[in-house]
Amino acid sequence: MDSIIKTNGIKGANGVSTNGVNGINGNSHKPLRIAQVAPLYERVPPRLYGGTERVVSHITEELVRRGHEVTLFASGDSQTSAKLVPGCPQALRLSGRPHMGTFLQLPMLSDVYERASSFDVIHTHLDYWSFPLARLTPTPSVATMHGRLDIPELKPVYARYRSLPLISISDSQRAPLPFMNWVTTVYHGVPRNRLEYSPGPGKYLAFLGRISPEKRPDIAIEVAKRAGVPLKIAAKVDNVDKEYFANVIKPLLTSGVELIGEIGDDQKSEFLGNALALMFPIDWPEPFGMVMIEAMACGTPIITRPCGSVPEVVMPGVSGFIGDTVEELVAAVKKVDTLSRAACRKEFETRFTVEVMVDQYEHVYRQLIEERQSKTIDSPINRAIAACEVQAFTGQSDAG
Repeated sequence: MDSIIKTNGIKGANGVSTNGVNGINGNSHKPLRIAQVAPLYERVPPRLYGGTERVVSHITEELVRRGHEVTLFASGDSQTSAKLVPGCPQALRLSGRPHMGTFLQLPMLSDVYERASSFDVIHTHLDYWSFPLARLTPTPSVATMHGRLDIPELKPVYARYRSLPLISISDSQRAPLPFMNWVTTVYHGVPRNRLEYSPGPGKYLAFLGRISPEKRPDIAIEVAKRAGVPLKIAAKVDNVDKEYFANVIKPLLTSGVELIGEIGDDQKSEFLGNALALMFPIDWPEPFGMVMIEAMACGTPIITRPCGSVPEVVMPGVSGFIGDTVEELVAAVKKVDTLSRAACRKEFETRFTVEVMVDQYEHVYRQLIEERQSKTIDSPINRAIAACEVQAFTGQSDAG
């Protein structure tokens, strides 16, 4: 199935643009009944941090805008123009119950698949939690994998369900599980007008997201201090990372380094747009990195390390610079003002808008529906019925 869509995010099967105009069997304009299934940790869209739920919101709202009948399974405080079926009254993280996610997602998934016949396709965003039910349901089901896939203990779980259609959010993400049924890679997208373009010039370096060892805010701080440029950190600290923050990061918050805290979407244009560059010095196999395309949307280049999806997302010399060592990152900061912020924004508009993303998802949905219909038509039962009909017709002809 890897041939369904090329992973460049531009062309579909046989090089045809996946713009939803020339679809399967001429039915591309037929609205689909689509279930979107989101995690319960954050509302859709999130109030503050929450990449997966934000992407689910972008997909859902664009599908509704295109005329599809979308049902969103998510927390009850979610805001959507789709039909909302709540899996719990409130999103779990900000209500102090993140540990309940794995438990409450199970009855929500039961609700989804018990009414599977009401949908043309089911699109889940819960990693492997939907796999057992998807395998038993005739309705086409596809899962977008949003997290890291290099955890050895989980490999047998994925191997058990290797035939299920999956979508990766970068080519690098799928590398640890090459045996899975990867349909395609679909890069995340952001609504074109959600974040404002800023012509600059920026005044500081920005770090946005989450304070954790794998995100390496310590490197961002060191680079900023060596380059002599102020650093502003807008990030949350999860419970699991509080000790890391207290022991490693807090002592580094000296002159020139400002900790703002967690911010929402409405603050991102100002925070990213006024920055000289986004610091993204990760040290883990980042599946995608939503903040990178949010920075591009503001015209702000990225200074980052070559981990995970980064080489796929950032075009060196256009949307940022990639360096491995602190010295290379410092050098990148000193020349980042040579990059065109307009070119950075253009890179976003060409590759990472919600329209580009949903074009591809629509194409996947219709391909999966067509494949399932073909299998149903060619099933043993239908072949037997067809044989009986032929035999009956032949007998009638002989009798005549």
